[in-house]
Amino acid sequence: MAHFALVGPPDARRPRLGRPVAGSRTSAAAGGVVLLLPDGEPVSGRGASLRAHAAMLPLGRTLVRAGRSEGLVAHVVRYRVRGWNGADANLAEDASWAVAEAVRRYGDVPVCLVGHGLGARAALRAAGHGAVGAVLGLAPWLPEDDVAAEPEAVRQLVGRRVLLVHGTNDARTDPELSFRFAQRAKKANRDTCRFEVHSDGHALRQYADEVQALAADFVLGALFARPVARPVTDAMAAPPPLGLRMPLAAGFGGAPRRL
Repeated sequence: MAHFALVGPPDARRPRLGRPVAGSRTSAAAGGVVLLLPDGEPVSGRGASLRAHAAMLPLGRTLVRAGRSEGLVAHVVRYRVRGWNGADANLAEDASWAVAEAVRRYGDVPVCLVGHGLGARAALRAAGHGAVGAVLGLAPWLPEDDVAAEPEAVRQLVGRRVLLVHGTNDARTDPELSFRFAQRAKKANRDTCRFEVHSDGHALRQYADEVQALAADFVLGALFARPVARPVTDAMAAPPPLGLRMPLAAGFGGAPRRL
């Protein structure tokens, strides 16, 4: 197992929240916080990826626009390193730090963790903090079943609203593994559902408008008790496997339909 000493300039080797995503309210008016956790790599001691950070900004801006009336603030978390790195679980550690920092900065406001790829795994791991009310995992990177290792934990999700979204053609992270995880999570926490994006890949670009609309619907419903779309309600209520293989329809949330 590779281990990496976090050496280098101090500012480069500390996790950071960075600036609020454009359009976020000031701290005095914050009503809720979204922490966006970028994708990473299974093993790496390199610094955080600027490309992965930038990839989270469009979703962050969408969420901030949709939640402006409630005072939503969003940050893209900057990791110390881009690698998960086995038992070190560096990305999960940085996600947990980010939740604590958001509470320190904004006070007693609800927090939603939104992660992509390995960032989704970090979001799921860090969900046990008392401030976290919801988790959205996009194309989550989850480990293969290994009889020699403990399965990925789900008890920390109890009491949270959890949504996983996965493209059926994802060649980087196996959609079947997120389905199996969702099955276990649903047994521990009824407020768990999973949507499948037919023929889309890891970046979820083909149906980006629908994915962003689904994310906004879920996040604002979870943080501010807004009514959610019927497909989300149905997915939460449906028994497995129906609520864990809910298709994301073209045009969801008013997104342009593709011919």
